[in-house]
Amino acid sequence: MPPAPPSPAAKPRLTVLLAGPRGFCAGVDRAIRIVEEALRRYGAPVYVRHEIVHNRYVVESLERQGAVFVEELEEIPDDGRPVVFSAHGVPKAVPAEAARRRMFYLDATCPLVSKVHREAERHFAAGRHILLIGHAGHPEVIGTMGQLPPGAVTLVEDAAQARALRVPEGTPLAYITQTTLSVDDTAEIVAALRARFPAIAGPAKEDICYATTNRQAAVKAIAPRCDLLLVVGAPNSSNSLRLREVAERAGCPRAVLVQRGAELDPAVAEGCATVGVTAGASAPEALVEEVLARLRTRFALRIEEVAVTEERIAFKLPAALAEPAAAPLAVAAAAPTTP
Repeated sequence: MPPAPPSPAAKPRLTVLLAGPRGFCAGVDRAIRIVEEALRRYGAPVYVRHEIVHNRYVVESLERQGAVFVEELEEIPDDGRPVVFSAHGVPKAVPAEAARRRMFYLDATCPLVSKVHREAERHFAAGRHILLIGHAGHPEVIGTMGQLPPGAVTLVEDAAQARALRVPEGTPLAYITQTTLSVDDTAEIVAALRARFPAIAGPAKEDICYATTNRQAAVKAIAPRCDLLLVVGAPNSSNSLRLREVAERAGCPRAVLVQRGAELDPAVAEGCATVGVTAGASAPEALVEEVLARLRTRFALRIEEVAVTEERIAFKLPAALAEPAAAPLAVAAAAPTTP
């Protein structure tokens, strides 16, 4: 039988630094609202291609409301039900196939990811070969590369690859980036590319999104003060993984990714005086509260909020959902929407 938790008087004290901003970004919030509003207007089921965001808590919550998650459109019957594309973006072939099948679809791609897609199209139209800085296999990378014909984009994953890269001779170059990368790693890769290709074109404004940048800055602000930093997020969440890496590089002896409170052994903080807590952009604040509750079973917490900036960005819903009343589904199905 496990030992009883210590009484409040006997609990060791633990300072918790809560990084701010943390958790949901505007793109994640918009994507979730799109699924919820589609369910409210049209009822269940609403199909969602790929996890709407990389967080099982969010996915399971939407499943309970009637969302059905699939990996490919071929899994969806031709029953006229709404289909939502995830916040990560999709290759152009996906909406093309949905239109061919006369599906009623809603695109929940984050507007900042869509911005990168449009950049890629402009560079391609200008005759440039595109170097995409990102992680192979990530849905956002697959979606971005899928905006253009095969061979138009070369993926660059690290500075070593940038220094050894072979590109089409005589072709002007441009680079774009995944939105959820490490700011510092990306700067190193860009520097390597610029050293080799001084004329390379880049984005007018960096592609790494404001939320990724802000969350990494917040982690850097608290990491040197922490004995341990807990990142609330999913193991397939790029921005959450980057937060763990940033914490360790910024001076925290140990950083751990945890999906939710139930999975956390509070003993991980044994011997620590100060623990930092943050959350990836797809992790809701409810999961942060779970982690704090789990720590309270073993420690007497003193919580300090450390905010580096305040976020007030919000993205509008697609026009089809922003209207006061939805059109009948049979009519909407004849005119797919691509916000």
